[in-house]
Amino acid sequence: MTSLEILLKPEHEELRKWAKDFAAREVAPLAEDIDRNDYYPRELVRKMGEYGLLGINAPTEYGGLGLDLLSSVVVGEELAKVSLSAGLLIGVQNGLVGYPLAHFGTPEQKEKFLPRLVKGEIIGCYGLTEPGAGSDAANIQTKAEKVGDSYKINGSKIWISQGFYADVAVIFTRTGTVEDKAAGMSAFIVEKGTKGFDVGGKLEVMGVRGTGTAELVFSDCVVPSTNMLGSPGDGFLIAMAVLNQGRVGAAAGAIGVAEAALEASVSYSKKRALFNRPLSKLEAIRFLIAEMATRVEAAKLLTYHAAYVSDKGEDFIKEASMAKLFATETAVWASERAIQIHGGIGLSKQLPVERYLRDAKVLDIIEGTSEVQKWIISRELIRD
Repeated sequence: MTSLEILLKPEHEELRKWAKDFAAREVAPLAEDIDRNDYYPRELVRKMGEYGLLGINAPTEYGGLGLDLLSSVVVGEELAKVSLSAGLLIGVQNGLVGYPLAHFGTPEQKEKFLPRLVKGEIIGCYGLTEPGAGSDAANIQTKAEKVGDSYKINGSKIWISQGFYADVAVIFTRTGTVEDKAAGMSAFIVEKGTKGFDVGGKLEVMGVRGTGTAELVFSDCVVPSTNMLGSPGDGFLIAMAVLNQGRVGAAAGAIGVAEAALEASVSYSKKRALFNRPLSKLEAIRFLIAEMATRVEAAKLLTYHAAYVSDKGEDFIKEASMAKLFATETAVWASERAIQIHGGIGLSKQLPVERYLRDAKVLDIIEGTSEVQKWIISRELIRD
């Protein structure tokens, strides 16, 4: 029995078949259009909701499937094989928005938003990053000032996936002073249509296109105190809890991209001849494919293990960062090698291998860059 078979239960493999079938039937026909035309597939989101994909980890009492993190990893991997953009739509809705609502929201907040998020009736986004605060999340400048029974929010967020189409946003603000750093952060739920809440515009990105990446702008945006997620000062705690989950999700997406690159390379090497021999007979190509497969398997083990540790209720900060670091860098590396194996056609849009590289590079940066992951891992290992 392999390590993967120990970590995965029969129900996980059944879930994989289910997700793979959905991806082939519903996602594959849209994958090229999503990427090439930066097309946000609203009807696909609704189908994902119907199939339960948007609420994999959400509590059953709010319409979710109530499954573990390892289940969402398996689903994310299969969706990303076909379209990382489609996988990200699930990741944002289920993880970045659904997770904080389910774990930190009041019963009223959960009842109002979770069922509709799970069904795909409304779109959610997660607003942490700012023009001057990415890796240093505690340095956010968006301010929420207490005014009677409400808070007045001023500031902006950047690179927000689904931001252009979102009906509801989980936003992180500063309710304390700048000197308070992490201790002065709080989170709010802000709905579309709230006066002073505007979308600055859809942003062009090189990869993971079709996800409605946008800037969010808050100008004297007043929200009731009941829209606060958790308590005053809980913002950093909530953000980091979400990011740990998100890093495992990013690793799952990276595995899917790397597997797609590997499968494309194996298939092409058998078809393409060079000097009257299939590429697959050339030692240089065989060795590349062998190393690709080895790195993919290692990335799987790290990612599945991180999800497994989380599902046991244990601290998985180090495991999440290790998985994110290795899996995303593997996806970039494997995609580059896939293009090399394909040669000139790998550089063209006739095949999706060039998309794999663009998508993989995005994963290498979002949810904390590789450098941030190395810092976190070293911090966990060297307690100085």
